[in-house]
Amino acid sequence: MRGWFRETTGGLPKTFWYLWTGSLINRLGSFVLVFLAIYLTQERGFSASQAGLVLGLWGVGGAVGTTAGGTLADRWGRRPTLLTAHLGAAAMMLALGFARDLWTVALGALLLGLFAESARPAFGAMMIDVVPERDRLRAFSLNYWAINLGFACAAVLAGFAAQAGYLLLFVVNASTTVVTALIIFVKVRETRTVTVATRHGAAPAGALRTILSDRVFLGFVALNLLGAVVFLQHISMLPIAMADSGLSPATYGAVIALNGVLIVFGQLFVPRLIRGRSRSHVLALASVVMGVGFGLTAFADVAWFYGLTVLIWTIGEMLNSPSNATLIAELSPGELRGRYQGVFSLSWQLAGAIAPILGGLVREQAGNVALWFGCAAIGAVMAVGHLLSGPARERRALALRTAGAAPVVTVQSTAPQPAAPQAAEPVATSQG
Repeated sequence: MRGWFRETTGGLPKTFWYLWTGSLINRLGSFVLVFLAIYLTQERGFSASQAGLVLGLWGVGGAVGTTAGGTLADRWGRRPTLLTAHLGAAAMMLALGFARDLWTVALGALLLGLFAESARPAFGAMMIDVVPERDRLRAFSLNYWAINLGFACAAVLAGFAAQAGYLLLFVVNASTTVVTALIIFVKVRETRTVTVATRHGAAPAGALRTILSDRVFLGFVALNLLGAVVFLQHISMLPIAMADSGLSPATYGAVIALNGVLIVFGQLFVPRLIRGRSRSHVLALASVVMGVGFGLTAFADVAWFYGLTVLIWTIGEMLNSPSNATLIAELSPGELRGRYQGVFSLSWQLAGAIAPILGGLVREQAGNVALWFGCAAIGAVMAVGHLLSGPARERRALALRTAGAAPVVTVQSTAPQPAAPQAAEPVATSQG
């Protein structure tokens, strides 16, 4: 066990562990998004379609945030982008907690999504900056483990905290976001480097043209979008379905916490399990397993059955996450790393806008069974897509590795480091 522990955690840079700690603390307080659908329908009295609209606007804001965050991470720097994003998110979290009518809540969700998700590209780019390629699979797995350890604890605690008052969820979530910003401010230095050959040539328009012409990368993003639409039903339609089955918010919290618990106990073993295997085959298997898990939700009506479905699709998620993370790192040119991370994160934000709205409409118009069977069908489509596109992705990754092996003169960014933004002036948050 000592040897396995050293192999899993040893040799990673200090900056990675500071980011890892920030992820853990932030997720320990990530109450709001988990319970937002229940809060909107039970505390505010909104319908399922209205709750879907609010969650969809959160996704729209996130789409704008990830696009802006990716550009800022490349042009302004990873560290200032992370700082402003987290502080902005904390402020918007509190504002949403005090909002009451539908359109004020909707505006709050839109702005929270914008601030919260603008940190994703910078966080991902910084992880790639500081961790060597040979260590990235286990680094991303460790970070994913921390995220889910925090999520598992938060889901259980939030179920009980909600009984004391939903405002407490917003306050705790804002507080942990500020703590993460403080860790970054005190312990994390800027990691962005500027390639001399492209320092003056990475204009936004040119970068956008490069990304839009990268069909291999965009195909991968499209498949991730489909998977995210299915996966995000667990925070939009699943809590509503469980409430319709007569189950309490605390029960939903306990059931969804199984997702984090399984990942906490199993994720650290996944890198060894999938090492050396075809990533396209692993991603295809993950898609099928996830589709089966969500599809079985159509038959669930008691807590243990809902828990079983969560455990099944969590296995698919565990297989998917590390392969996804390492592949996106290898498909991203170094000088456009933040922007590529931003476009990839954009698929999650588009799904965040589409999933609750589409899920609410399908559930209201075609019924609960049609919704979950549709998720299973999407999983099958994704599996075929990964098998067909896998070879092209690997060729592209190999070409970028070969190009990156050539000697390239780089300089550390000498742009002045902005001071930490004041809490009273939040600008734009948090790794999800």
